[in-house]
Amino acid sequence: MGCEFSRLCACCCCCSIEPNGVIAKSHDVEKEEADEASDLPSFHEFSIEQLKMATSGFAVENIVSEHGEKAPNVVYKGKLQNQRQVAIKRFNRSAWPDSRQFLDEARAVGQLRNPRLANLLGCCCEGDERLLVAEFMPHETLAKHLFHWETQPMKWAMRLRVALYLAEALEYCTSKGRALYHDLNAYRIVFDDDANPRLSCFGLMKNSRDGKSYSTNLAFTPPEYLRTGRVTPESVMYSFGTLLLDLLSGKHIPPSHALDLIRDRNLEMLTDSCLEGQFSNDEGTELVRLASRCLQYEPRERPNPKSLVSALVPLQKETEQPSHLLMGITQGGAAAAMPLTPLGEACLRMDLTAIHEILENLAYKDDEGATAELSFHMWTSQMQDTLNSKKKGDVAFRHKEFKTAIDYYTQFIDAGTMISPTVYARRSLSYLMSDMPDEALNDAIQTQVISPIWHIASYLQAAALFALKRENEAQIALKEASVLEEKKNIT
Repeated sequence: MGCEFSRLCACCCCCSIEPNGVIAKSHDVEKEEADEASDLPSFHEFSIEQLKMATSGFAVENIVSEHGEKAPNVVYKGKLQNQRQVAIKRFNRSAWPDSRQFLDEARAVGQLRNPRLANLLGCCCEGDERLLVAEFMPHETLAKHLFHWETQPMKWAMRLRVALYLAEALEYCTSKGRALYHDLNAYRIVFDDDANPRLSCFGLMKNSRDGKSYSTNLAFTPPEYLRTGRVTPESVMYSFGTLLLDLLSGKHIPPSHALDLIRDRNLEMLTDSCLEGQFSNDEGTELVRLASRCLQYEPRERPNPKSLVSALVPLQKETEQPSHLLMGITQGGAAAAMPLTPLGEACLRMDLTAIHEILENLAYKDDEGATAELSFHMWTSQMQDTLNSKKKGDVAFRHKEFKTAIDYYTQFIDAGTMISPTVYARRSLSYLMSDMPDEALNDAIQTQVISPIWHIASYLQAAALFALKRENEAQIALKEASVLEEKKNIT
C-alpha cells in the first residue's frame, strides 16, 4: 500500500476533484423518482389533535430519537388514520417563535420529493406547538449500524452505497434550491423498508431560532462555522467529509486527527479492521482523497455534490445486490418473516367468531390498575351504575348479543368515570359483528390511544381495515400487531 499512499498524499494537498462530466440519470432512476412522487401525498398541515392521536398522546413508548426523551427536539413514531407510519419531530417551545417563518420553511421543504430523502409530509403550527411530519424509516440510523452494530459490521459495498446515495440526496436538494443542510452526521441518515439509506429531511430546516446548527462536538464542525457561526453549502461538504471518515473507519474520528493520519501516510490506522480484504488500495485511496478534499480548510476548495456523485459512481460494488441483503436485514421488517399467531390468523381470515373467543378468554387481564380503581369507587351510586353497565355489556358480549353489548358498553364509556381499553376492544368487535366497520376502526384506534403497546388494538384495526377493503393498510396493522405481540411474549 506504500506507493499508493505516497500518490495519495501528493494529490490530497494539491489536486482538486474533477468531475467526469455530468452523469445522465438512467431511466431507472428517473422512474424511481417519479414513483416516489406519485406514491406520497402532497404536503399537509395537521392539527395537534391529529398528531396526538397518531402518537397515542406523545407516549414515551413512541419516542425514537437517538438522544432520548430529554432531547430539546424529540422525534416520535406515529401512525396516521390511513395507517401510514410517520416520524414526528416536536420542537421545544422556544424554537420557531415566528409561526409564519416556520410554515414557510416547512412548506418549502415539503415540496421536495425524492427516493434519496426521508421526505417531509406535513407540519403542525398551533399556538406554541411546532411539529414536522416525515416518512418513517424502520431500520434506524447509520450511527446505529456503523458504530453500534450487533450482528455484523456494515460491508464495504454498503458503505460506498451510503456515500453515493447521500451525495445524490444533496445534489437533488441543491438543484431545488435547498443546498443548506444543518448538522449533517450519521444520525441524519436513516434506512427505509428496503434498507436503502436516505437523508432525513429534518436537517433541511434549522434546529432553533438562534441558528445554532451543529449539536455535535465542536471538533467536528467546519472551521468557518467556528469563525462566523453560519452554515454555507460548503459547510455541508465539510460534514460530508466527516461522514466519509465515519464510513471508512467505523468510528467517529475528529477530522484534524484523521488529516494527521493521512499526512503521516497511516491509512491502516484510519481503516476499519472489519473491512480487511473487502476493498483494494485504489478504492481506499480514492475515498480518503474525497474525504480530504471535503475537509479542506478553505470552503472554496471543497467539491460540490455533483462532483461527489461523479467520483462515487465508479467506486460502487455489488450493485445488483439489494441493500437489505448487504445489510443482513429481512425485507419488510421482522414481522414479514414472523409467523402469525392464532389471533393474527383469525384477523387475516376475518374469522370474527375466533376473535370473539380469544377476547372472551382474555377477559380484563390487560387493564392495568383498573381493578384497584373500581374497588376504590364502589361506594358511589354513580359508579355502581357505571359498573352495572359494564357487567351487563360483558354478559351480552359473552352470549353474542352484540347490539345489546354495544348499548351497555356505550353507557359505560359515556359515563366517563373510568377508562378501559378492553371495553373499547370489545365494543370494536361488537361493531364488526354488527357490520359497522367504520365504528369498529374508530374504537380500535381509541384502544391504541389508551394502551399504545397493546397488540389487541392493532389486531382489531387490521380486522376493521380488512372489512373496509383497505387491504394494504390492514396488512401494515397486522404486521405491527405481530411485532407488539412478539415483544410482549419476550418480556
